[in-house]
Amino acid sequence: MSVIFIALPIALLLAALAVAGFVTTVTEGQYDDLETPPQRMLCDDLEVHVVRHGEDGNTESRRTQRKEGDAE
Repeated sequence: MSVIFIALPIALLLAALAVAGFVTTVTEGQYDDLETPPQRMLCDDLEVHVVRHGEDGNTESRRTQRKEGDAE
């Protein structure tokens, strides 16, 4: 029975933190645009090329714009 005096305040504190986090994200506009992010993924036109140089193994990333009609 004495465990309830420890577990209940901890549970209430965690619930209050979850509600406060949710309210914070809603007021900051985190959930305002639910349509654009999934569509932005489909229209990604950048390709990343990794180029290795010499024996030291240094790498360099280059982003290039893909032309319309190029093969995937």
